[in-house]
Amino acid sequence: MARVTVEDCVEKVPNRFDLVLVAAHRARLIANGQEITVPRDKDKNPVVALREIGDATISPGDLTEDLIHAMQHYVEVDEPEAALPDLPEELTGPADAQQITFDSISEEELLRGIESLAPPERRDD
Repeated sequence: MARVTVEDCVEKVPNRFDLVLVAAHRARLIANGQEITVPRDKDKNPVVALREIGDATISPGDLTEDLIHAMQHYVEVDEPEAALPDLPEELTGPADAQQITFDSISEEELLRGIESLAPPERRDD
């Protein structure tokens, strides 16, 4: 029974290693009490898991995602960054004076500056 089941499952999950991982994960889920989607017929959990995958009653993609999620020990959560406290006016100055100005340069001035740079001397090391 299991040989025919594996041959049916290889059509759904072409990589046999991935099939073993997914079927073992599903067998553990069944052992932990999840409902099965095919009749048991006195089969053990790994065979039931393979039959479920072979009969396409459970999506191999969903099982793969569930397996990845089950193996993750650390899940990164995007938390908003804490806002910085407002500094007192003694440190920052009056609110009107907080304008930041930048020196500006025209494109022609930038090109002249770049052209005036000398290339590095070539060495024969």
